[in-house]
Amino acid sequence: MRTSAVLLAAGSGSRMGHKPKSLLELNGEPLIRRSARQLLDAGVTQLVVVLGHYAADIEAPLDGLPIHKVNNPDPDQGLVSSQRLGLQALSDNTNNVIMSLADQPLVTTQDIQTLLHSFESANTDMLFPFVNGQPGNPVLLSARARADILAGDSHFGCKEWRQSHAAHVQKFPSDNLHFVTDLDRPEDVAGFEKTHGMKLLWPTHWSD
Repeated sequence: MRTSAVLLAAGSGSRMGHKPKSLLELNGEPLIRRSARQLLDAGVTQLVVVLGHYAADIEAPLDGLPIHKVNNPDPDQGLVSSQRLGLQALSDNTNNVIMSLADQPLVTTQDIQTLLHSFESANTDMLFPFVNGQPGNPVLLSARARADILAGDSHFGCKEWRQSHAAHVQKFPSDNLHFVTDLDRPEDVAGFEKTHGMKLLWPTHWSD
């Protein structure tokens, strides 16, 4: 099976004080590079990274990785616009798509492979982790779901497809907090250190 991935990193980080949260560093590695590396190590054959705000800063840590970068010219349209741009950029022969976020510091290669194995074993067009009653990420899509999304209007993305195709969606029940740990606000960064005993640090250019 040919598995591709879309890594979303176009947001303004408005709730993070207008900082690019994907540049936070865990053990000295920016989250954007860590996220890309985990996807590639999981066996992804094509990785599209969608950039927007802070594009020049975010693409720098990706140097040397076999990725394709797409720029969202109007990222303030919202997440759906970036999802659609990423899906459009994938090869036609893609079988499965992983829709991934760049602000999940704990998701590992093994986590991604576990989701992929479950998805490939299930008769479904979308699978997402479901942890303690909370939907998580990344989300996996079939080629059919991808085509359906792209056939919709500019406001139709993964969430909208899931809501309108409930019979073709499957939850992946899990107690793995990796799937629901993300970073939206400064207090999330502080809470991450307190909960997990690991520091997330801003690169010098973005530190206070």
